Amino acid sequence: MTLPARCRLGLLLIGLTLAPAAWAGAQVEEQLSASVQAMMQHSISDRAPAKPAFGSDQEAERWLAALSPRLTRQLPDEHQRRDFLTTVHYEASRAGLDPQLVLGLIEVESGFRKYAVSSAGARGYMQVMPFWTKQIGAPEHNLFHLRTNLRYGCTILRHYLDRENGDLFRALGRYNGSLGQAEYPNMVKGAWQHWMLR
Repeated sequence: MTLPARCRLGLLLIGLTLAPAAWAGAQVEEQLSASVQAMMQHSISDRAPAKPAFGSDQEAERWLAALSPRLTRQLPDEHQRRDFLTTVHYEASRAGLDPQLVLGLIEVESGFRKYAVSSAGARGYMQVMPFWTKQIGAPEHNLFHLRTNLRYGCTILRHYLDRENGDLFRALGRYNGSLGQAEYPNMVKGAWQHWMLR
């Protein structure tokens, strides 16, 4: 027995409402110049230990203490939460990005789900497309690994910001594969505001 089209559509809409979608997917694999590819490969391969890039331990502790409670629902384990935030701060700062912007992007892209997969196959917190491992990394890189995912995502966003001469709206559009459309960049900017420290 098959359900009428209206019922199937209703069930689909309920399912989409209950399971937050991963946003990435339309990002296009582009040919990188040799110099850009080499620079991005170097960025990905650096294995420096993750640590907050703060002026002092007190500054780091204040930042972690302010943001950790906001993630309690998504990441209930305190140790996991602090490790996540420390890694976000390190990888974002390392790429010259605002860590709170990266938190906003992660909120929109994956809802802080480590194993999120989009319909196009984008993976992890920052919804990195697998083709990036071939272009700037190595096929064995696990895009579900926290630091690997954040390293790729931050490097890619930095690349798009540089390509767009600092225009965040256009860089976010490229990141999501929706260049020229306002919905995604506006969602990330709105989420970024949520993560700003007051």
